[in-house]
Amino acid sequence: MAELVKKICILGGGFGGLYTALRLNELSWQEGEKPEITLVDKSDRFLFSPLLYELITEEMQTWEIAPPYSELLADTEIKFIQDQVTNIDISNQQVTLAHHSPLEYNRLVIGLGGLTPINIVKGAKEYAIPFRTLEDAYQLKNKLRNLENSDQDKIRVVIVGGGYSGVELAVKIADRLGNRGKIRIVDRGEEILRQSPQFNQKKAQEALTARQIWLDLETEVEEITKDTVSLAYKGKVDQIPVDIVLWTVGTTGIKLVDKLSLPQNQQGKLQINEMLQVENHPQIFALGDLVECYDDDGKLLPANAQVAFQQADYCAWNVWASLENKPLLPFKFQPLGEMLALGVDDATLSGLGLNLDGNLAYLTRRLIYLYRLPTLKHKLSVGLNWLLSPLLNVV
Repeated sequence: MAELVKKICILGGGFGGLYTALRLNELSWQEGEKPEITLVDKSDRFLFSPLLYELITEEMQTWEIAPPYSELLADTEIKFIQDQVTNIDISNQQVTLAHHSPLEYNRLVIGLGGLTPINIVKGAKEYAIPFRTLEDAYQLKNKLRNLENSDQDKIRVVIVGGGYSGVELAVKIADRLGNRGKIRIVDRGEEILRQSPQFNQKKAQEALTARQIWLDLETEVEEITKDTVSLAYKGKVDQIPVDIVLWTVGTTGIKLVDKLSLPQNQQGKLQINEMLQVENHPQIFALGDLVECYDDDGKLLPANAQVAFQQADYCAWNVWASLENKPLLPFKFQPLGEMLALGVDDATLSGLGLNLDGNLAYLTRRLIYLYRLPTLKHKLSVGLNWLLSPLLNVV
């Protein structure tokens, strides 16, 4: 009797999940033994999150940074299911979905991403906007548009968090609003971009200063209401008027992980070995925002796109190797530098012995991200659009 076809189930279509699926589809399998690859995500679109900021300034369009999975997977053998994962039966190797039949698996990849913890300050859940999804970007754009169309003299924006997302958001919004913008970044630390190279910190500070973006450092958010935010600095609390509050601080795991009998750290992130397998569960691989992952020096890696992008290649190889009885490879993170968008046609880049800023850094960042977009077909479509857009605008 012929052996049943093996099944690989990948949960989450972000950088970790989608790129793992695409790589698995490309790998060479023994004749007649290529497994069924199923990708599950609650959205119908992949989001290239590092370019989400460009939607705010309308430098890019939705189709460029958020192509539908149906288009990305059209020329592959990967099956896509748009649905919500409700449970994982580890003992029976089965995934339960909200609106489809359960999926059985021989290998499971968990790349469901994380959430922005927005309920840790009074009023934040009701009145603050996170900036992680396409829907968040749309909500922010709608609020900005309504305020721009009002007769209000100043548009007051408070961004909680002085990390990458907070800084990039601040300068993009500042460039969109121009003289009408009154923007401030609030952070509990003593400086912005604490984990960034010194060059990027310096250029980001210059960009903020040039746009008159206020920094409230060593400051905590006490409460957010519909039109105010209360800030605590050295024991004193000030309530200031605000039109928009953006929350960019932190990443937490999704609720599904909490009810699984899988090893987690105190922050609720899955514990994995160097092969990206969940500890004590060799059939389950995990990557991205959901996991606690370290580099060769024992340093905890950040939950960002660069890490997930590299994890996906190793994850795909190790899933393939585990089914083909080949040696698995330990994950080796290669730091490729850091890029930050600092407004329209401006950026900073530091890495691999190179420091760039201004238009050259902006162009370099664009080209690097073009290379990292999924599928050759989508890269060509976006690249062609970038080349033709200036010509079409002139006409």
